[in-house]
Amino acid sequence: MTTTMKSEVTLRATATCPSHSRSDVSIRDLEFSIDEPIARGGTNAGPTPTDTALSALIGCTNVIGHKCAADMGIDIGHLTIEAACVFDRRGVTLQDEVDVPFREIDLVVTYDGTATEPDIIRLSDAVRKFCPLSKLFRQAGTEIREVWRRP
Repeated sequence: MTTTMKSEVTLRATATCPSHSRSDVSIRDLEFSIDEPIARGGTNAGPTPTDTALSALIGCTNVIGHKCAADMGIDIGHLTIEAACVFDRRGVTLQDEVDVPFREIDLVVTYDGTATEPDIIRLSDAVRKFCPLSKLFRQAGTEIREVWRRP
C-alpha cells in the first residue's frame, strides 16, 4: 500500500500576546517569541516580525536547496547563508503605506560540496522555482539578488 502526500495542507499557529510587541507563538510542539528590541518598546525576547520573515527565507533556501540538490544528484555539502535586506520602514512607523516594504534582498549562499558551476546554476534556478518564501517575496515585488559561491 502506498501513501500519497496531500498536495495542500493547512498550516496552523497560535500565539498569546502578553504585550503590544511580544507574541509567544506555538507551532506544532514548538514555542518561540517574536518581539521588538528594547529601543522600540519591546523586551527583545526574540526576533522582530520582519527579522522572522527574512530568517524564514534563509531557512527555506536551505531546505529547498538541499531537497533540489538531492533530487538532481548534486553535492552542495553544508550551506552558510547570509541575507541583507533593504527594508522601507515608512509602513511600520505609520508614515506611509508601502506596497513593497522588503525592497531588495541580497542572498549569499556559500556551499562546501563538490558541485560544479553549471550544477549550481541549475540548482539555483530550481530553488527559485520551488522555494515558497522566495516566491512570496518575489511575487510581492521584492528584488532578490542571489549569489551561490564556494568559501
